[in-house]
Amino acid sequence: MHIQWYPGHMYKAGKQIRELLPKVHMVIELLDARIPYSSENPFLAELRGDKPTIKVFNKSDLADPRIIDLWQSHYEKERNVTTLALTQKQPAEVRKINDLCQQMFPHRVAKKQEVRALIMGIPNVGKSTLINTLAGRPIAKTGNEPAVTKSQQRIALDSGVVLFDTPGMLWPNIENPNSGYRLAVTGNIRDTAIEHADVAMYALKYFQHAYPERLCDRYRLDAEQLPELDELQILDAIGLFRGSLKSKGLVDYDKAGKIVLTDLRNGALGRFSLETPQMMAVELIEVARIREQKLAKKEARKNRFKKK
Repeated sequence: MHIQWYPGHMYKAGKQIRELLPKVHMVIELLDARIPYSSENPFLAELRGDKPTIKVFNKSDLADPRIIDLWQSHYEKERNVTTLALTQKQPAEVRKINDLCQQMFPHRVAKKQEVRALIMGIPNVGKSTLINTLAGRPIAKTGNEPAVTKSQQRIALDSGVVLFDTPGMLWPNIENPNSGYRLAVTGNIRDTAIEHADVAMYALKYFQHAYPERLCDRYRLDAEQLPELDELQILDAIGLFRGSLKSKGLVDYDKAGKIVLTDLRNGALGRFSLETPQMMAVELIEVARIREQKLAKKEARKNRFKKK
């Protein structure tokens, strides 16, 4: 899958975060509850270190609640990490973040000293909407497209918590190809940077095993035949069912892919999660193996060059 990246933006945002971290007391990191690992920027995790952190599982109303619980248990094993699953459709839930910030630094609250928190997260994960809810007024610009926030913002809340927001930051090289697809399925990557049919087929293959009954219910697929179909055949059947056709009755795979992705993102296929901690453990072993192969090839090229 080809994705259009913006390394310059990442460098600028990374520089801002690196400069701000020593000045704040804690981090609020927003994750997409459907893909907690894939929406966690490894560069941000490296910069954060052991600084007290609230990992916010945003859009939890769209994610599988059973798997959200698995992820919360997984992350809370890390030092200085607290998790909170919420949906921004419920402002009272969002404001719990404010309470958590105060609870983490009671000595500062008692002395009426501000608690400075840096908000981190990839584009389109909902940082600006969350800030506006916490502030109780429109401060940060919001939008459905990634990368709306362009510059650093400082927001003082009435509670004494001060939020520092920086631009959402994607990373230029996703080592785990599955993470790239998951970011695309959930809309965390611009649709102009993906092929709809390709991404939809990735999602269909996952749903075929994880949530097969939902595909059958939504697209009138045969439950007995579904396990025997490949993802292209499933997309083909969906295109025929929804009338996404080109001339001569052939399926328009781009249109059919858009239908599937729209259904996924608006909840028409139910609450789902695309990854579990156990899946990530397996995939990370494969990523490490690929990384070692690349390093070995690089060393081999260096050695050949030296011999010449």
